[in-house]
Amino acid sequence: MLLAERETPEGLLVSVCDDEILGETFENGEVSLTVDPDFYDGETADAEAVTDALARCTTANLVGAEAVAVAVDAGFVDEANVLDIDGTRHAQYLRL
Repeated sequence: MLLAERETPEGLLVSVCDDEILGETFENGEVSLTVDPDFYDGETADAEAVTDALARCTTANLVGAEAVAVAVDAGFVDEANVLDIDGTRHAQYLRL
């Protein structure tokens, strides 16, 4: 997985994607999701590093089966809220 962290005025923003889908575009009807390298490219990370980042962040965007599974397994994202877009999985996490 690739993990990027950015400080924003609203808090820590984390983006995570599966390595092999970086740069890909997924479409499902009117919905289109591009795994933009400018946003998602980051350091190679294992499940522990991703879980740690999710525990510290305010907002997270996750794309790919592995990235989303880590967030679901760690309890940050409810499986019912995961989207399937053209064969890939996408989830967002927001801590209020």
